[in-house]
Amino acid sequence: MARDTSPIVKQSRREGVALHPKAHKVMAKKTGIPGQHANGRQGKPSLYLTQLREKQKVRRTYGLLEKQFARLMVEATRKEGLAGENLLQLLELRIDNAIYRAGFAVSRRAARQLVGHGHFILNGRRVDIPSIRLKVGDEIVIRPKSAKSGYFSVIDDVVKNSVQGPLSWIKSDHKKLTIAVTGLPMRTEAEADINEQLIVEYYSR
Repeated sequence: MARDTSPIVKQSRREGVALHPKAHKVMAKKTGIPGQHANGRQGKPSLYLTQLREKQKVRRTYGLLEKQFARLMVEATRKEGLAGENLLQLLELRIDNAIYRAGFAVSRRAARQLVGHGHFILNGRRVDIPSIRLKVGDEIVIRPKSAKSGYFSVIDDVVKNSVQGPLSWIKSDHKKLTIAVTGLPMRTEAEADINEQLIVEYYSR
């Protein structure tokens, strides 16, 4: 399974947003994009560059490769409604994102790793594909064997360190280690600093 293994802190500095908790401290000390002469290269960005950087920021925020993201954009465009909002909804409905949103992981990258290691059961069936799309009525539970592991035995500490707040479309129980999908994500519940229209324009060129 292909995945992006480039340093998450470097990605965060390039996109100007912390993609992982550990990036916050580094970005507080190091400003600007990475590279020895990076700051000297910066000028007024073109419209194309602005669109590209927004696309890259969102793609890296949710941890997708370029082809995955492009396919999702095609699907979002074909659906009824606004393509940009459709795209964010499709991204939010990924199982790795839902686990992160429910507070079972401190980052999407950590959630993706947990799914990849097969720690979760979706509707009675063990899953290990982070891109699985959830639907209303789905239920995710921790595998009984995994529930006894060191990580899930201290899940209260993980939840405490999570920056996620309550969401209308997810109901999680950290005592029973369950997550239920009760609705569809609303635009206001996705990342606030995303300008999805720039992404739509980028792919409309």
